[in-house]
Amino acid sequence: MTSADIDPVIADAPAEGAPTGLKPVLDIIPAAAYEQSNYRAFGLIGRDFGLYGLVIWGLLSTNNPLLLVPLWIASGVIVAALFVLGHDAAHGALFASARLNALFSRVTMLPSLHAVELWIYGHNRVHHGHTLKEGVDFVWHPLTVDQYGELGKFGRALHKIEWSFFGAGAYYLRNVWWNKMMRFPPPARWRNKMRRDKALVIGFAVVVLAMLLAFSGLGGIWLWVKIVVVPFVGFTQCIGWVVYVHHISPEIRWWKRREWNRFRGQVEGTTILWGPPGFDLVFHSIMVHLPHHVDMGIPCYRLKVAAKAIADGFPDYVEQRPIRLSDYRRATSTCKLYDFDAQTWLPYSAAKA
Repeated sequence: MTSADIDPVIADAPAEGAPTGLKPVLDIIPAAAYEQSNYRAFGLIGRDFGLYGLVIWGLLSTNNPLLLVPLWIASGVIVAALFVLGHDAAHGALFASARLNALFSRVTMLPSLHAVELWIYGHNRVHHGHTLKEGVDFVWHPLTVDQYGELGKFGRALHKIEWSFFGAGAYYLRNVWWNKMMRFPPPARWRNKMRRDKALVIGFAVVVLAMLLAFSGLGGIWLWVKIVVVPFVGFTQCIGWVVYVHHISPEIRWWKRREWNRFRGQVEGTTILWGPPGFDLVFHSIMVHLPHHVDMGIPCYRLKVAAKAIADGFPDYVEQRPIRLSDYRRATSTCKLYDFDAQTWLPYSAAKA
């Protein structure tokens, strides 16, 4: 039985004459998309930390499950919002000052327990530099039929969980946060910076625990779980979903190294997703993701300006649509394994052929 017998989902063929580099795209982005505002950045950070403080106060004030659950959901979303600002600062885009970007990337990423220099290496250099390139981009990298077949029972079960409708958080926690950041052996060139930032994150978690233990005795462990651990887990579910929908859908192709180019990775392989009213007030336009991949220097509060210019200039290549639960359900049902030769998504049944 061949892959064609298994009813694969094949992305539409790209139009002829596509660029191979990003210069034609960069050339049409208006100068206004690059205008940085320290005042606006401080306003966003102040607002999000204000909301974060209110939620933490609420979690410290109650053990009522009817209140804890919505507060935990809110905490995961707000930690994700702070993380998006930290992500922007780590790209050097949020502030007009390099020092402010360096400082606030670390401050805003503390609640999500992310070490900035390790994040910069994996996200800025690897993911952005090689988006959707086989064997290099580790973020939601699909397995082939042969690779899946080589997994043991536990590995296959884990894959089915992580690539399921509810599995995005588990995938992000294990593959991105743990394997590619906390356990990642630092390259010699950046070793000291990476170790320093990892120590900062661990120190933050330990100091918060120590303070809670000092004030509340053993009850401080429960308080620490309430305000650090559960919001972090909620964040991983939220950000795992965000990263998934940026780059995984039946219409998006992954590429072999010899076939990959920057236009295919950054333009054809990235989405612009429009949320409902008010959505971007929380998520800082992170779903308007394509222009961010074209140029990491565009601040989050200018992404819509760049997105319009790119969509108008390259309408045949830009995938933009509203955020729809049905699209996510279709992707998690369809995108399981990948055939890099045919550029085809396959179901798990292909591994049994």
